[in-house]
Amino acid sequence: MNRKGGTGFMGTMTRGELAKRTGISMAAIRYYENSGILPAPRRASNGYRIYTEDYLVKIKFIQDAQALGYSLKEIQENLQLLSQEDMESEQLKMLVRDRITDIESHIKNLQRMQTFLEALLMTSEKDIHNYIQSFRNNNEE
Repeated sequence: MNRKGGTGFMGTMTRGELAKRTGISMAAIRYYENSGILPAPRRASNGYRIYTEDYLVKIKFIQDAQALGYSLKEIQENLQLLSQEDMESEQLKMLVRDRITDIESHIKNLQRMQTFLEALLMTSEKDIHNYIQSFRNNNEE
């Protein structure tokens, strides 16, 4: 049983349809393709790009990864790893563990920064005034 969409292929959609279904702009999809984050889609005989259902999964992955703080470069690398035929669940778990380690490190750095800033709030008014003065151009000597 063949379900034909606007493109004439089973389970496919145009870039506009993909944008509607994912909630991202057609320009974002184009950017992901041009930068290699998403693979180039097939083209119909009329030249239109034909997107399959797996693009929905990939774009959801991109959106989720961005929400977790991954850069587009990291997302691209992870998508390439996931698309390899020999990718195993243990490798995916290792990627997740590595990200958790990165997050923990980032949290520690933020906590150190918070401690430093809290200490600055305890600085005397005189020291703060002298500090501010050091940034002003005093040509009077």
